[in-house]
Amino acid sequence: MRKPPVFTSRFRTKIVTVPDVIDNCSGIRIFGQLLKSFLFSTDVAIIRNTNADAIIAVYPFTPQPLISHALIGASDKPVFCGVGGGITSGKRCIELALDAEFQGALGVILNKPAPNDIIKKMKQKIDIPIVITIVSEKDDINGRLKAGVDIFNVSGAASTADIVKKIRDIDNDIPIIATGGKTDETIQQVIDAGANAISYTPPTTAVLFKEIMLRYRSE
Repeated sequence: MRKPPVFTSRFRTKIVTVPDVIDNCSGIRIFGQLLKSFLFSTDVAIIRNTNADAIIAVYPFTPQPLISHALIGASDKPVFCGVGGGITSGKRCIELALDAEFQGALGVILNKPAPNDIIKKMKQKIDIPIVITIVSEKDDINGRLKAGVDIFNVSGAASTADIVKKIRDIDNDIPIIATGGKTDETIQQVIDAGANAISYTPPTTAVLFKEIMLRYRSE
């Protein structure tokens, strides 16, 4: 098979690239788009300079439509927006999901504490995938499936591959996004366990700037 032709420019030579090993997963096809790599970031500069297929925009604050709108507007990739599920729940959570869909989000992500009842009600309101985060083998996987969740987002640190395997024992078809760690070996382990797509946490802007500044100082 021929390698794809490559185009770049003198100004866009440095981008955040996801590990090549992610190409080994099947991907998840959503509304015709095949997505294998999900970049976990809310940094607009990084979002605009990556080769990832999609963006997971989740942050440790109450979700705000203004932030979601800005990220969706700035991104040239499909965006999956966090809409709460923990502190932000109930009707407000559903309204945030509906707003995210209207603004162009390709999916919404609920935090681990989100009750199954919220998933059921949200399914009746929105027409984009609902993603629920799974962090432990003790999470209510069967209950999530019965509630109608569309995609699992597994983030279990060193236990991620084991959690993915448990989900696959329960349901062999449900789409799974999973964290893969920083090495090709750990990413491949998660893929072998049954993950369809991988979420990747990029270096921070501060780390990227440090590399540039070190080079400038040496010139």
